[in-house]
Amino acid sequence: MAHKHFKLFKPYGYLSQFQTNAKHERNKKLLGTLYDFPKGTMAIGRLDKNSEGLLLLTTDGKVSHHFTSSKVEKEYFAQVDGEISTEAIKRIKQGVSIVVKGEAYTTKPCAARLLKMPPNFPERAKKIRDERHGKTSWISITLSEGKFHQVRKMTAQVGFPTLRLVRVRIGNITLEGLDMGAVMPLSELGQFC
Repeated sequence: MAHKHFKLFKPYGYLSQFQTNAKHERNKKLLGTLYDFPKGTMAIGRLDKNSEGLLLLTTDGKVSHHFTSSKVEKEYFAQVDGEISTEAIKRIKQGVSIVVKGEAYTTKPCAARLLKMPPNFPERAKKIRDERHGKTSWISITLSEGKFHQVRKMTAQVGFPTLRLVRVRIGNITLEGLDMGAVMPLSELGQFC
């Protein structure tokens, strides 16, 4: 049987899973409500409930392993609180100290840049505060690793907490062609490896 692959624009508020046994998550929104995925479909990596953007799904465990490895870049657009400084972006690029599972961890050097124009994303279900509460800015961060809440921890560490986080690219697969909550079947993920 041929494996199936998909890309999805995960909306805010959804868990990156198909079922949950946790009592505190029983009323949460799950991926299976967005599309009729075939049995055995799994999310490749995760986006937390408050994050949005590109999520790949597959029925092939080998493909999943490849895309979660450090060989594949993941790019995020983060809306941060305040007008982020050149110095803060430089610190993110060089690597910052964050806490992962109770231990200090220094992130690997990465690509980071200020976005001159805010990206044109659909409005989020839960409104982000507006300009009356201070300025915000958008940055791009491209990682080859994926620690728990890493981008949020990195921006907070340099003094600019993340207000909205959207993954826009995994390897050379992008959000292009997807509306919020939309799913697109991919003929073959192997071609992107």
